[in-house]
Amino acid sequence: MTTAPLADSPPSPLRGWCAASAVALGIFALMTSELLPVGLLSPIGRELGVSEGTAGLMVTVPGLVAVVSAPLLTVAAGRLDRRIVLAALVGTVGTANLLSALADAFALILLARVLIGVAVGGFWALAGGIATRLVRPEDVPRATAVIFGGVEAASVLGVPAGTLLGDLGGWRTAFAAVGALGLVALTGLVLLLPPLPPERSITFADLPRAFRANAGLRVGLALTFLIVTGHFLAYTFVRPMLSARGVPDEEIGVLLLVFGVAGLCGNFLAGALIGRRLRTVVLALGPILAAAMALVALTGGGVAGVVGPLVLWGLGYGAVPVTLQSWIIAVSPTATEASTSLYTSMFNLSIALGALVGGLAVDALPLSAVLWAGGALALAAPLLPVRRVR
Repeated sequence: MTTAPLADSPPSPLRGWCAASAVALGIFALMTSELLPVGLLSPIGRELGVSEGTAGLMVTVPGLVAVVSAPLLTVAAGRLDRRIVLAALVGTVGTANLLSALADAFALILLARVLIGVAVGGFWALAGGIATRLVRPEDVPRATAVIFGGVEAASVLGVPAGTLLGDLGGWRTAFAAVGALGLVALTGLVLLLPPLPPERSITFADLPRAFRANAGLRVGLALTFLIVTGHFLAYTFVRPMLSARGVPDEEIGVLLLVFGVAGLCGNFLAGALIGRRLRTVVLALGPILAAAMALVALTGGGVAGVVGPLVLWGLGYGAVPVTLQSWIIAVSPTATEASTSLYTSMFNLSIALGALVGGLAVDALPLSAVLWAGGALALAAPLLPVRRVR
């Protein structure tokens, strides 16, 4: 599938970058919503009477739902203006988080997390390759880095701020704040995003067709599975992991902030490199993450023992979303939405599987088991046939 440009003449640089920033704000709101429980597993579990492994379902459920919602909403969007669809999905995220803040049972929170999954899958599938329609071709790698900077900004600001809010005012306050963030993101999309009509509708037949016809896409999906599953198998349980290493609760939010700042740096470093060295960056992701997880498992307790490995981990994972999305765009120039839909499904399936398997592991094995398992998966990624695409 090809997509229609904004207009017959190239869009103005200012208009295009403002639009890309609006999409980044939407991604920030969605990813903050999806990952917020990572920093709040322990207090939510204590109040609602569930184990930390069970509380991890708050990450698993939206991931699994997003697997289905990404292709379904891409097809269901039909000939609707993408601006309208994206705004509606961000509004859904805001509403779901406000419902979570009011929930008095764990089952109700999981219901709200279903709505989060619907919104995350649909938004990411439609917005993942949208930089090609907003800016000049030579600016696409940087604009993609800006958009997916929203993912790392969620780690830098969203998850640490939510953790701190949860520690200071209770986890319900954190969910309410993210609900308000969703409404702010909705306003930004309505005001800044230009009309984005599709050239034609995607059908369900386009999805398996894109998969069968494109070896580069299949490699990209396999890379996503190994790297993202490995990361979330361990990262979902970073709070109990840090606590077990003697890090005081009041310092965990600070360490998550350090992780997020490193991730933001990794995102923009990758954005500067992928235009010329995409294959090199792709091959480096797995080994960096595996090394970081091994260092966390082997280092001593306290803040001093984990801060260095967390910085390396953040740098590595920060490069993941923008690099893998750029790979998908590079190998699918004429079927961007269909390929991005499959990529979004795989990314969120990997989040869900990582959180699920990690939850089973932390309830039955030492916490360090998730670090070794996650690192092993990430280390397998460079074994795939990653060929040069540009």
